Amino acid sequence: MLAPALAASKLFESTQLTPAGEYTIGIEGPAVDRDGNLFVVNLGKPGTIGRVAPKATASEQFAKLPEGSIGNALRIDAAGVMFVADYKKHNIFAIAPGTTEPRLVYHSAEMSQPNDITLARDGTIYASDPNWKARSGRIWRIAKSGDGPMQGTAMTAPRAMGTANGIDLSPDGRTLYVGESNSGEIWSYLIEGDTLTKARLIKTFEPNTIDGLRTDISGRLLVARILKGSIAVLAPDGHVVREITLKANEPTNLAFGGSDGKTVFVTQRQGRFIESFRTDVEGREHCLQTGRC
Repeated sequence: MLAPALAASKLFESTQLTPAGEYTIGIEGPAVDRDGNLFVVNLGKPGTIGRVAPKATASEQFAKLPEGSIGNALRIDAAGVMFVADYKKHNIFAIAPGTTEPRLVYHSAEMSQPNDITLARDGTIYASDPNWKARSGRIWRIAKSGDGPMQGTAMTAPRAMGTANGIDLSPDGRTLYVGESNSGEIWSYLIEGDTLTKARLIKTFEPNTIDGLRTDISGRLLVARILKGSIAVLAPDGHVVREITLKANEPTNLAFGGSDGKTVFVTQRQGRFIESFRTDVEGREHCLQTGRC
């Protein structure tokens, strides 16, 4: 029998939340709003967004992207606006609270994807942009210019990146963490406008065994170990604090939610379901949404 996320009584003990097979193998991009609704891309077929209501154990369709677009990442800001990374058509969409209609807010033909995105306190979007064939990548900074539309810039960096994939910010918003899937490396950078500086390798896993990552308010990183069936919890210096065993072997990404921001939802490519576990520290993004951070 499937167990709701909040029913888990033990920390770091994962349970399956939704039935197997609801999503495509593109199951990705989980995000939770302030009301506790969980959103995940590619429910049933590519180009959709599913929703799991609070205390529910099955998904329902929430929205559809325009024809040909396929979402890979979702993030929700403090105002309740959902941002969608469309890797197929190189777009960023926004869905306003109370609606299901995606609105195009940024497009660049120069992008290879985007893959994953993260949101800063001021609304700036940082997007990872891997070129899988070339085994390279870069980061885009997308922000409003005054009262005008959003403008994007490929950020300069002190080193050539590998396939930039999982991405998130430190609690103070000054450090950007980037996971490179091909090498299994996780790097940190200081942000100075459109420039990434002071590149630092903080952890190396086996090649092709990392996917999405998220940070909590203590500065720890939670990393999806795809093909390893676990979530690695890292201190900011890269030290592995713990490894959380999951119900399947191909986690693609994760998100914090629940009333206290301490429930972690994980998208599983193997089995195409969502699982969840309780942690001991609130997620950075959840804290921003509530206005406490």
